[in-house]
Amino acid sequence: MGIVRCHISVSLDGYAAGPRQSLENPLGEGGEGLHRWAFELDAWRREHGRDGGVTNASSAVVEEVTANVGAGVMGRSMFGGGPGPWRGDPPWRGWWGDDPPFHTPVFVLTHHERAPLEMEGGTTFHFVTDGVDVAVARARDAAGDRDVAVHGGADTVQQTIRAGLLDEIVVHVTPLTLGGGSRLFEDVGDATFEVVGAVDAPGVTHVRYRVVR
Repeated sequence: MGIVRCHISVSLDGYAAGPRQSLENPLGEGGEGLHRWAFELDAWRREHGRDGGVTNASSAVVEEVTANVGAGVMGRSMFGGGPGPWRGDPPWRGWWGDDPPFHTPVFVLTHHERAPLEMEGGTTFHFVTDGVDVAVARARDAAGDRDVAVHGGADTVQQTIRAGLLDEIVVHVTPLTLGGGSRLFEDVGDATFEVVGAVDAPGVTHVRYRVVR
């Protein structure tokens, strides 16, 4: 059986998204800078259907993000569409375009029911109103022997840690401060972590933790 794991970028002051997040600016003010280290990588560009890019120590880390992943879990904010009941007729189809980069079933935590949304490239979004335990259980069933990726955002990662569901997290620490926003480890109970590896790369340090139960 695979593990439940997460890759997520944070600022030096611990934020996974900047302040004043909105429909127009889902990563908050300055939040896009958390991911700047990845945008020019060959591995990132291939995953998003683009050519070119550079190779450095981060390339293998980015390739690992999707390797052996059979299903994913994400929060409503990461899928998009704003809080409250789903808007539009038909409802909005998310931030990710017609061919999202996940290529697996993705289980979206939400308080509002919605039929599954099948996209191009093998991604189907399933909307789960029964909580993180059910979302992860359904993702495990869908993944089979492969891993479940917790895509984010910060609150969803916290929920999986508090519930004892997350096995491993790779934190991509970027050399900027945001001063506010969504803290990654704001509320994770009494969880503890063991460092099991680190990679220093241009513009980022990748730190791998095992979640100790």
